[in-house]
Amino acid sequence: MALDVGKRRIGVAVSDELGLTAQGLPTIERKNNREDFAALARLASEHNVSLFLVGHPISMSGEEGPQAAAIRRFAEALSERTGVPVKLWDERLTTVQAQRVLRQSGISIQKRARAADRLAAVILLQSYLDAAGMGLQPGCAP
Repeated sequence: MALDVGKRRIGVAVSDELGLTAQGLPTIERKNNREDFAALARLASEHNVSLFLVGHPISMSGEEGPQAAAIRRFAEALSERTGVPVKLWDERLTTVQAQRVLRQSGISIQKRARAADRLAAVILLQSYLDAAGMGLQPGCAP
C-alpha cells in the first residue's frame, strides 16, 4: 500500500494481487495521528497489506528537509502502531506529475486536490512495482 502523506490528506493506493499495477483508493482526510493510523490499519487489514510504501519528500538536491523528517517520523510511528513494515520511497515529482495529468484531463480545481493525492500515491506505487519487477530498488530512501 502506497501513501502520499500531506498535512491535510493522505493519498492511498494498493497493488493488484500479482504486484503489477497500482489502483487508487479513497483519499483519507487527516484528523490526528491516532485516527489516521487507525484508518490506515483498517485499510491494511482489508487489503492484506504486507508493506506500507510512504512517499519521502526529499529535495531535488537529495537533502532531507523538515517535511521529509516529519514524514520519516510518521512512517516510524505507523509501523510501530500497525505492526506493518514501512519503506520510504523517493517521491520527487510525483505530485507535479499527478497535477499535470489532472490539468490535462480537465478536472475542476475543486476536485483536483483530492484526486492529486490519490494519483500521486498511484504513481508512487507504480514506480516501486516497476522497479521491483526489474529487480531494481531506485528511489528508495535511506
